[in-house]
Amino acid sequence: MCRLFGMTTGGPRVRATFWLLDAPQSLRSQSHRMPDGTGLGWFSLGDEPVRDRAPVAAFENGDFDSEARNVVSHTFVSHVRYASTGAVDVHNSHPFDMNDRLFAHNGVVQGLDVLDSWLSDVDRALMEGQTDSELVFAYITAEIRRHGGDTTAGLVAAVRRIAAELPVYALNLLLAEPRRLWALRYPDPNELWVLSPDLGGRGIRHLGAGHEPGSLDVACADGDHVPAWVIASEPMDDDPDWRLLAPGELLVVDGLEAVSLFPFEAPAHPLTTADLSLAEATSQV
Repeated sequence: MCRLFGMTTGGPRVRATFWLLDAPQSLRSQSHRMPDGTGLGWFSLGDEPVRDRAPVAAFENGDFDSEARNVVSHTFVSHVRYASTGAVDVHNSHPFDMNDRLFAHNGVVQGLDVLDSWLSDVDRALMEGQTDSELVFAYITAEIRRHGGDTTAGLVAAVRRIAAELPVYALNLLLAEPRRLWALRYPDPNELWVLSPDLGGRGIRHLGAGHEPGSLDVACADGDHVPAWVIASEPMDDDPDWRLLAPGELLVVDGLEAVSLFPFEAPAHPLTTADLSLAEATSQV
């Protein structure tokens, strides 16, 4: 399956080099199994979303390597792609950007013609590619707008309708705004893990050699070390404090405060791997 990575410090700007490049299961390492696209998203000094995407594997992408070493932000979303829907091209590479939010997804949602019918021309104009992921994001964006800009309410409403009316295999996602991050594992086939700043060495891992085992490596732009939430499709190192999100768990991180919500019923039309196309099933490995 595609691999997700999200991180937020809630304020201080940091580099995500360790997780993207140097961790035992860094995103670059994972991209050897996920070769169809790479993307890194962050927020500028003016808190505008910035993305760099390419339809190549991260380990082959010099720009990804350079940005992983040099970009500083309080919030990151990154993704390595194993294509299931949509061509292997830059417009289908995650993360996506709509209305100043970043979004990445793994899983499979079917009934895309129905999902598209829920969108207005204004919603469709925000899209660049042909993936189920971007359609889901466009619908979430529309529901956030209908809920007066309340991101949590709009996200919950969108996922509830998708779960009630469309065939769903998995809908794992990361949604980011400046200093805020939403992570959903839904329902249960694909994993999503979280490392809390309250654990793992209180959220401080030293990037240099000789670091304390089990401490969390987040380097601030000025060289200090700060706590951060880290979310990933699989544990990225051997820290024992990685926690698997429960099926249906929506983790909402605002600053460094977080709450877990369970607002969803099981999918009304659940899919198994036997219901997926060969491309879809292969992409979920």
